[in-house]
Amino acid sequence: TMRHYTTNSPEAMGRAVAIALMADGAIDSGELITLERQDIVNRIGLEADLFSKVLSDYCEDLLISAHRLPNGQLELDSHTIGLLLDEIRDPVLQKKVVRAMLDIVNADRRLTGGEAGLVAQALRLWDIELYEVRDTSIPCHRQPLAA
Repeated sequence: TMRHYTTNSPEAMGRAVAIALMADGAIDSGELITLERQDIVNRIGLEADLFSKVLSDYCEDLLISAHRLPNGQLELDSHTIGLLLDEIRDPVLQKKVVRAMLDIVNADRRLTGGEAGLVAQALRLWDIELYEVRDTSIPCHRQPLAA
């Protein structure tokens, strides 16, 4: 079984970020660079040391609770992921977490099935539309309308 965190706690948010980091089966260097560059750990209200512990605890729980695929990759079922995501109930925090997830899964510019499934599940569970969490720090380059 997975450990429980207080509802809406930084630890619960940190674990959601950890789930995104591990969604494609491994943490790659691009994701770690994004974590650092986008200041994701601070954005969700965690100290770096505490995030490291949450990530380590998540990996430990994953080894115990996850289903091992034929390729050796560990996979959590969507029901369990839903229970973990359900520890974040505040809509403002949910959007913050989805934004962090999107930053992480977009880090390597290719979306795996596990990453896409996780983001889709979070959007569905929390009733968030993608446009509500788009990165407003990136300018939108639209063609000017023809006169």
